[in-house]
Amino acid sequence: MGRKIVILGTTNTKAEQLRFLKERIMARGHEAILMDLSMGGDPGFQADISPREIARLVGKNLEDLVASKDRFSVTNAMSAGAQQKALDLLSENRLDGIVALGGATLALIGSQVMAKLPFGIPKVIATPAAMPVYVGRWFDATDLLVMQLIMEIAGMNDLVKNALSQVAGAIAGLVEESGDHRALKLPYPSIAVTELGFSDQCAKHVEDLLVEKGYHAYPFHADGVSDRAMDRLIAQGFFDGVIEIVPAGVIETKYKGNRAAGMQRLDAALERGIPQVWAPCCLNLTGAGPTRANRDKYIASGKVLKIDEMRAMARYPMDEFLDGAKMYAEKLNKAKGPVKLVVPLKGWSSLEHEGSVLYNPEEDRVFVEELKKHLARPVEIEEVDCNLEDLKTARALVESLIQFMVREKKDLD
Repeated sequence: MGRKIVILGTTNTKAEQLRFLKERIMARGHEAILMDLSMGGDPGFQADISPREIARLVGKNLEDLVASKDRFSVTNAMSAGAQQKALDLLSENRLDGIVALGGATLALIGSQVMAKLPFGIPKVIATPAAMPVYVGRWFDATDLLVMQLIMEIAGMNDLVKNALSQVAGAIAGLVEESGDHRALKLPYPSIAVTELGFSDQCAKHVEDLLVEKGYHAYPFHADGVSDRAMDRLIAQGFFDGVIEIVPAGVIETKYKGNRAAGMQRLDAALERGIPQVWAPCCLNLTGAGPTRANRDKYIASGKVLKIDEMRAMARYPMDEFLDGAKMYAEKLNKAKGPVKLVVPLKGWSSLEHEGSVLYNPEEDRVFVEELKKHLARPVEIEEVDCNLEDLKTARALVESLIQFMVREKKDLD
């Protein structure tokens, strides 16, 4: 049976190409639903969903929007309307996949629409404007595919037809190989784990210990993207617990670090109330390499550990470090379920050991004391006399989480 594929485009500028793409998708046996996001000019042909309908969904009149000549406002209105329409189609079981075809503005709108859709629904952006500065913004933490078209989408020459046929094949193939996103389930109990290169051993120990106990471990790299994607999955109902070895995306956001994950990082699990155990990996360290925009204040102390040509690490200045303690206490105060912090006393990463310029357990202790001052709810803090990478830390993390999980299961029974 054919699947329902939504096409986003602007018929006033790409009528021929959108018609061709729709026909190629239909030739594969699928239903193609064209959503026209034209922001002025006459439509090349009648789409299944008109731009007037999209504007009305957000209380706007298309003619008034276009007459305003305020491109920013028009784009925002059409994006909001398209997001609402996509969600409506999803609720009506009329959206199994989605593809956006157009330039930079259409690709941006497409990415915003796709970010609203659940994990597992095939999503494709096809554009000649796939510049690196844009692509990162489009991807964000969404499971989408960007196809770079090497020619402008103008006319219907052989190169354009070949590219559009590939776009049709890409989205059609994805939906054909995808199951119902609503049927995607993880085995119980499934645990999400954050990690990065400076916590490799801890993460490996944690994952091995979880598997030994009959749990299913799903690691995510705390690079500011994968950990945000994990949060989205948690918000969708995936995972039964979390071991946050590296919750550093919040302080990285506040102080513009390379691993910034947004100020909403951690909120999904806190809001759902699933059991969590945190370690403090990299809450005290930040990048100080050549890619760091504001690196001067982080290298000012001279205590910088060079990792390679692109990376170096430094400790946060004390004012930012203590501000971070307050931010994380405020996060913990939001928890609707059990949460615990496991604190190694001899370094919070593989970079911190006696003799390292980054090793400062006295400062780390000040952070913990500051965090305690701002806690408005009981939070157990277990100190372990070792480095984060030692097996002892992993055991404390896993045993603590399992205690929460067993207790929660008893309460449900």
